[in-house]
Amino acid sequence: MTINRQIHIVELPKDKLGPQHFRLAEAPMPQPKDGELLLKTKLISLDAANRAWMQGATYRAAIEAGQVMAGGAIAEVIEAKAPGFKKGDLVFADTGWQEYSALAARTAQKMPKVEPLSYLLSVYGIAGLTAYHGLLNVGEPKPGETVVVSAAAGSVGAFVGQIARIVGCRVVGIAGGEKKCAWLKSELGFDAAIDYKAQAVGGALKLAAPKGIDVYFDNVGGDILEACLFRMNMHGRVSCCGAVSQYDGAAPAHGPRGIPGLLVTKRLKMQGFIVMDFNDQRDKALADLQNWVKSGQLKVPEDIIDGIENTPQALIGLLAGDNIGKRMVRVA
Repeated sequence: MTINRQIHIVELPKDKLGPQHFRLAEAPMPQPKDGELLLKTKLISLDAANRAWMQGATYRAAIEAGQVMAGGAIAEVIEAKAPGFKKGDLVFADTGWQEYSALAARTAQKMPKVEPLSYLLSVYGIAGLTAYHGLLNVGEPKPGETVVVSAAAGSVGAFVGQIARIVGCRVVGIAGGEKKCAWLKSELGFDAAIDYKAQAVGGALKLAAPKGIDVYFDNVGGDILEACLFRMNMHGRVSCCGAVSQYDGAAPAHGPRGIPGLLVTKRLKMQGFIVMDFNDQRDKALADLQNWVKSGQLKVPEDIIDGIENTPQALIGLLAGDNIGKRMVRVA
C-alpha cells in the first residue's frame, strides 16, 4: 500500500503561527471516483494567504483544525477518471499539503510543461499574475510615474517592481533588512529601497520618492500603508493585494489613519483585488510575462525548500520575512 504523507493543522493559532500547530501524518493513498483525478504533488506554493485562511472565511472557506492544511500546488495526474485529462498531465489545484490527493477534475487547471517546473508557481503562476494584474490593471502606472511596492523582496513584490520598471516608471521598494534592499537595487534594478526595520518609512519616502507616489502596491497594510498614503500624489492609485503585517499575531492597535480625508482631498483610488478577477486576461498576461523572461527584462527569484515535512517551518519563515522571491516546497 502506498503511504500518503500529509501535514495536518491540529490547532488554529491565536497568536503567532508555530510548529506546534502542525503535525506530520500518514494515510493511505486515496482512490479517485468518477469525475476525479488522482494527483501526485510536485511543488507546494507557500503564500501569506495561507495564514489569512486560518482567521476565517475569505475568498475561500476557512481552515479548520484537524484538516489537511490547505494550499495550492503543481501536481502530476497519476490516474484520470474524467474527460480532458490523462496520466502525466500537469495541473494546478488546491491539493492541500499532502503527497497524493483525489480531486474533482473541474477544480484542477491544466498547466503547460515548462522548464523549470517551478516557474509555474512563480512567474507564470499566482505570484507573477498577481503582480501583473494588480499593477497594470488596478494601479494603471504611466511612464515617468513613481511606483512604490511593499514586501518588495517577496514573491509578488519582486515582480511588481520589475514590471513597473519595464513600463517606464521610477520604482521604490520597501523591504526588511539591508541585504534585501541592496539586492533589490543591484539585482532587480529598483531605483531606491527603504529598509523599514532600520528607518522610519515616512521620512525615508521623502528622499526616495521626492516627487510623491503615483502608484502604491500594498502587500502589508498597517503602518507602512499609512505612511505611503500620506505621500500619495493627486489622483494616485493604491492597489491592495494583502496585509501580511496583520495576518500573524495580535490585531493591530489601530488601522491606517487618515484614509477618508486623504481619499477625498487627493482623489485617490484604492482598490482590492484577487488574481481570479482577471481570468479573462490570463493569456495576454502570460504572453507578456513569457516575453519579458525570455528577453531578460524580468528575473525570476525563487526560494525552494525540499521535503513535505519542512512545509510548516517554511511557512513560518515566510511570515517572518526569511524568503527572497517566491517560496515553495518541492515534494517530488
